[in-house]
Amino acid sequence: MISKNVLRLIFCVLLCASVSFIAFVASAQESDQPARATAASRDNDTNLDTQLYLIMATNRDAEDGKMPLVLEPVMNQVRQALGFKHYALAATFLNRVGHNGRLEMTWVGGPLLAPSSSPMGNPSFNQFTALVKVVTDEKGREIVRMNDFKFGSRVPIVTAQPPTTTSVGTSSFPVISYESIGLRTDISMRENTPVVAGTLNVGPSGDAIIVVISAKRAAN
Repeated sequence: MISKNVLRLIFCVLLCASVSFIAFVASAQESDQPARATAASRDNDTNLDTQLYLIMATNRDAEDGKMPLVLEPVMNQVRQALGFKHYALAATFLNRVGHNGRLEMTWVGGPLLAPSSSPMGNPSFNQFTALVKVVTDEKGREIVRMNDFKFGSRVPIVTAQPPTTTSVGTSSFPVISYESIGLRTDISMRENTPVVAGTLNVGPSGDAIIVVISAKRAAN
């Protein structure tokens, strides 16, 4: 049988080991708190510059617009996948948002898909929202994630052409109606690398709006 003195010795050893382990864990947690606080502060202070590009695609007679160099990889992908004859950059928007912040904007734009025969230059009505944050993927790389990404637009569509003859002194215009289009998704991307968020076909002529998005950490 094990003597009482041996049992007492074993108990004292186990007690000392437990106390040492608890002290080590507490010390590790305390030393880790400043690092976590610094990381949390860094994330909270992070700002991101986001760029939204609207690219018009059509098979109608039109001239190709000049694209920014940063969009060339995306445009190579788009041309291979979609096969439209002509592409033009319709609009570019630059916005700043904080980490884990919500970006929302609405605007009245130019005549994205208004016919050239329309002298009124019918505008489009647009909205873009997203929850933007910097996250780490399964490989430990930091990426920009946009949750609940939404883009919506009301674009002018020709529903009737004007008559070929008009009375003297009167003007005749095509009949324009507005069609609502939009997309909603969650999307991730590497910093400063534009990606296609979605493609929206519009109107009877088969024109399309290609939505491209990119984001990077703000310089200051």
